[in-house]
Amino acid sequence: MKTIIECVPNFSEGRDAAKVESIVAAILSGPYVHLLDQEMDADHNRSVVTFVGTEHSVGEAALRGMGRAAELIDLNHHQGAHPRLGSTDVVPFVPIAGATLEDCVRIAAWVAEQAWQRFGIPTYLYEAAARRPERRNLENIRRGQFEGVREEVKTDPSRRPDFGEAALHPTAGATVVGARKFLIAYNINLNTPEASLAKTIAKKIRASSGGFACVKAMGVDLAARGLAQVSMNLTDFETTPIGVVFDAVRKEASAAGAEVVESEIVGLVPRRAVEDAALHYLKLKEFKSGAILENRLADVLESAGAESQAAHPATGNRKLAMMAGPFLDAVAADTPTPGGGSVAAHSGAMAAALGEMVCRLTLRRKSLAAHHPAVEQALGRLSALRRRMTDGIDRDAASYDAVIAAMRLPKSTREGQAARLKAIEDASKDAALVPLQTAEAALETSAVLEGLRPLALPQATSDLRVALLLAEAGRQGAVENVRANLPMIQDRDWIRGIEERLKAKGGAS
Repeated sequence: MKTIIECVPNFSEGRDAAKVESIVAAILSGPYVHLLDQEMDADHNRSVVTFVGTEHSVGEAALRGMGRAAELIDLNHHQGAHPRLGSTDVVPFVPIAGATLEDCVRIAAWVAEQAWQRFGIPTYLYEAAARRPERRNLENIRRGQFEGVREEVKTDPSRRPDFGEAALHPTAGATVVGARKFLIAYNINLNTPEASLAKTIAKKIRASSGGFACVKAMGVDLAARGLAQVSMNLTDFETTPIGVVFDAVRKEASAAGAEVVESEIVGLVPRRAVEDAALHYLKLKEFKSGAILENRLADVLESAGAESQAAHPATGNRKLAMMAGPFLDAVAADTPTPGGGSVAAHSGAMAAALGEMVCRLTLRRKSLAAHHPAVEQALGRLSALRRRMTDGIDRDAASYDAVIAAMRLPKSTREGQAARLKAIEDASKDAALVPLQTAEAALETSAVLEGLRPLALPQATSDLRVALLLAEAGRQGAVENVRANLPMIQDRDWIRGIEERLKAKGGAS
C-alpha cells in the first residue's frame, strides 16, 4: 500500500457474533482492505472493528460495513451500557502512513455524504472533520442517544445532521464520521458495583472537567460482572500516557475504599504507548526505543527489504499472486467445491471490481468532472453488485454441499424416502437459484459497464473491455450451473419459472 489509513468503526452489536461476522465480511469484500482486529463486548453491546486500507479503498470499505449494519441492527431493540446513536455509531479515519489528517477529513466527508445518499442514514462530522466547533467532541453530538436525538432533531436546528434531513433513520439511527489522530480506547475495572464511583473518578480525570489533557472518560456499570468501569479514550497518549491515567484512577479508587481489578485496551495500541507505560513503572535510565529487540529487528528488515526491492523491483508484485493463490488452490483441489458456480461468481465479482477501478480513476480527473455524478452512481452500483457476487462464491459451494448431504439421507423406510426426496428437491432448487442470482448480477454489471464507455477515462478503455469479458463469462458460467441443477427438480411449474428468468437474462442459447 502506498497509503495506509486506519478505520475503526464502532457497531451497536456486541452479543450476536453472526451479525458482527457478516458486517466484517462486508468490509473485507473489496480490494486493498485488511482486518487488524475485531472485539465484541456484551455489556456495552458494542463491537469495535479495526481495519486498514488505501486512500481509495478505505472509505468504500467503511460504507460496506455501514450498509450491512443498517440491514442487521435495529436500535429500537438495542440495549447496552455504552451510549449509542446509530447501528454504526462512529466511523473515524486515522492517517497511518503516506496520508495526512487532511486526507482523512476529505474521506470522512465523502463517506458521510455517501451514507446518506446510499442508505438514507443521516450523518454528523466530528473531530478534525467537524464543520461546527461544538461538534468536534463526539459526546456533544451523541448527547441524548438514539431516542433523545430522534425527537430533538425534529424541532432543534442545532441538532440536525451535516448530511440528511431532520429525522433519524427509523432503525439505523445516525452515524458520526470523522478524522482524528490515533486514539487508545482504555478501560479500568473496579472491584465495586457502584457505578457512581466510576462516574466520579471519570469526571475528575477527563479534560472537559479540568483533568488530564486529551482524556475523555465516563463511568459505566458492568452489571453482568458486578463491576464498575472507568471507560476512557486517550486521544494523545504522548501528552497523557496510559501509566499516568492508571495511577490517577487507582489513587482515586483507593481513597474511596476500592481497588483496580484489571484494565483493558479495546482494539489496537501503538507499541510506543506500551513501551511508555513500561518505562513509567520500571524507571529505566536513559532508555531508548531502539534497545527493544523487535524495534531493532523491524528497522533491519525494512532496510533489507528496501535494498532487495531496489535490486529486484519485480518481486514487489508477488504479493498479488499470494492474494490470489488460496482461492486458485481451492479450485484446483480434488474436491467438487468450489466449482464452476463459485468461479462464475468470482468472475462476475472481478468484473465489477475492475469497473470500480475505472470509476475511481475517472473520478480523479478534473477534466472529466462533467461525468463525475454519473460515474459516482455507477461506482455505487458496481460496489453493491461486487458484494452480491462475492457472497455467491461461498453460497454456491454451500448449496452444492447441501444437495450432497440431502442425497446421503437414509432411505430404508417409506417415510425416510419421502423426507429424502423432499430434501433433495429443496436443496436442488436452492442450488439453481444461487447461480441464477449470479447470472442476474453479472448481466446488471455488464449494463453498468456499458454505460461507462462514453464516460470513463480513455486510458482505462482496455480495463473496461476486460471487465465486460469477465462479466459475460460470469453470466454464461452461472447459467450453465443453473441448468445443471434443473434435472434434479420435479416441480415443473417451478422449472418453467426459472426458464423464463433465464430467457430474460440471455440464458436461452
